[in-house]
Amino acid sequence: MSESKDMRLATFIGSETGFTVFQGGETLQVDAWGDSGARVRSTLASSITETPGSALVEAAVTDAKVEISDDRARLRNGDLVVEVSVNHEERFAAFPPLVRFLRVDGEELLGESAPHFTAPPQRRYGRAGGDLFACEVTFSAHPAERFYGLGQHQHGLLDQKGAVIDLVHRNTEVSVPFALSSRGYGLLWNMPGVGRVELGANRTRWAADAARQIDYFVTTGPTPADIVSRYAKATGLPPMLPDWAAGFWQSKLRYRNQDELLEVAREYKRRELPISVIACDYFHWTRQGEWRFDPAEWPDPQAMVDELRELGIELMVSIWPTVNPNSDGYAEMDRRGFLVRNSEGLPLHLALWDKRDEGHAFLRFYDATNPEARRYVWEKVTDGYGRYGVRAFWLDACEPEGLAENPDGARYFMGQGSEVQGVYPREHVRGFYEGLRASGDDDVLLLCRSAWAGSQRYGAAVWSGDIDSTFEALAAQIPAGLNMGISGIPWWTTDIGGFRKGDPTTAYFQELVVRWFQFGAFCPLFRLHGVRQPGPLVGSDQTGAPNEVWSFGEEAYALIRAQLALRERIRPYVMDQMATASATGLPPMRALFLEFPSEEPAWNVSDQFMLGPDVLVAPVTAQGARERDVYLPEGASWLDAWTEEPVKKNGWVTADAPLERIPVYLREGGSLRGLSPSGKE
Repeated sequence: MSESKDMRLATFIGSETGFTVFQGGETLQVDAWGDSGARVRSTLASSITETPGSALVEAAVTDAKVEISDDRARLRNGDLVVEVSVNHEERFAAFPPLVRFLRVDGEELLGESAPHFTAPPQRRYGRAGGDLFACEVTFSAHPAERFYGLGQHQHGLLDQKGAVIDLVHRNTEVSVPFALSSRGYGLLWNMPGVGRVELGANRTRWAADAARQIDYFVTTGPTPADIVSRYAKATGLPPMLPDWAAGFWQSKLRYRNQDELLEVAREYKRRELPISVIACDYFHWTRQGEWRFDPAEWPDPQAMVDELRELGIELMVSIWPTVNPNSDGYAEMDRRGFLVRNSEGLPLHLALWDKRDEGHAFLRFYDATNPEARRYVWEKVTDGYGRYGVRAFWLDACEPEGLAENPDGARYFMGQGSEVQGVYPREHVRGFYEGLRASGDDDVLLLCRSAWAGSQRYGAAVWSGDIDSTFEALAAQIPAGLNMGISGIPWWTTDIGGFRKGDPTTAYFQELVVRWFQFGAFCPLFRLHGVRQPGPLVGSDQTGAPNEVWSFGEEAYALIRAQLALRERIRPYVMDQMATASATGLPPMRALFLEFPSEEPAWNVSDQFMLGPDVLVAPVTAQGARERDVYLPEGASWLDAWTEEPVKKNGWVTADAPLERIPVYLREGGSLRGLSPSGKE
């Protein structure tokens, strides 16, 4: 331990891996965390505690050095230096000490905004009820700074400088509060409550509506890829993707019974089409909260699972976290405290159709932050599905939907909703992951509609929710997927064709679904889903209309079939990228700047991506387009993927994009050769 220094305005106490500062009633603690990272916590409460739902895993620190002088403390951990300084002028006595983050060469990466002496301080704490504070931190802004990550959003932005992002989950909006900066750092707002981040021209502001303390993590590295990897290791690396998950997934809203689902699977095999997964969507159950097949429609689940396995197809079953008061287990779950409670009013969370109920049923969410509740649900799921050999689960509506707009009224085992609600999807997937692993299944993948920081370590694969069937929605999915990968979630996909408002009888949709399949074939996961008929989107009688690859007309079918074959050809390469994700945290689907950080255009291109290091993909996202501009980075030589011919020019090129293919390029000397069946066009 280093010697304590008593100072006029502040007291610094150092340790081998960090230091604590006491000033004006605030406690500020800085700890080295992992490789070139630091965790900063501060509070007006009596002491620093562990943040409920913290995303950070314990990480060994081997390169920390602490220095304390009369007016400042410095922590060096690998490539990162954290400096905390006190202003001794009396007029600044009410202001907390400033925190700055630097490279080891002294260049500032990030610094709290120094307030004017009549302005609010850079760290603020307001009343939020009980022992909770409404907290915010402001940092200095830089005009040329760009921000990436922050989960998945439908605003269509890759660089989110200038945006205000709500830190709350909604259907299609996934809050993972990690921002990667073009200045060479990444920041995780390690607080799972409701809040926002304002990436303004004059300042950057992170805010939490209710928290026990401010808690955030900063890391740096030589390249953006190093920063993403170090953040992923600090929050937990994903397991290895099961091989069965790398192929094509067939899904629709919804197969009404066992015979209908099996007939679709058999038809895929009759047509000799590759298929890895088929999904059994919602309302296959008896009631929500009973987590079992309705025997009237699914009379022999064991025979169904066995036949699908013989065909080489994995059955994925939809699970909702909602419980109907008329379900068998509701009274027990309520009595044992396994359901989310309300602070005021009736304990009802979501009105929705359900089986065997007239009109809407008023549902409650089980409390995924309660370990005993997670175990209870897993036992029910094991009895209802696991005993038949089902091991792939689709964790739908896990934001939790309906509570996003009323977090103040929700009471969880872990705390008040406004403080902890963001962690719900992570704890929900955790229960299934731990249950599967305890049962001896190491090949875990769980499809989720939402996630939080650290969800990846529990095998969470995220899809982009109930998006529209439009070219505009298709275009928005590219930056959404790229930012999700930067946020630590490497397993990502969409509903190919979009989820709603798609009409397969129109030329517009038939072109759209072809272009979406061409994009989807290069996504980390390759999955068709959606509703293809007008009318109510939910209800136990709805079928959603046909949504198989042969459902969109003969011309579309021929082109889609080629994409299924293409995915099979690149599956070994996809699995190589999944191994990289499991070892390093780098996502398979990458923004260009992760591979080419020295090239300015690579930071701005939001409608292309790299699949691993060797494949550049340029989807077509405009109706009627038969060519598009493509940026080919100068840092590599490129081959046309369809012909294997070298590209004569790097930089911006205009590429042909006939309906049968999108522009794709291979890095010369990489691990893939031509992608057409013969290797030539």
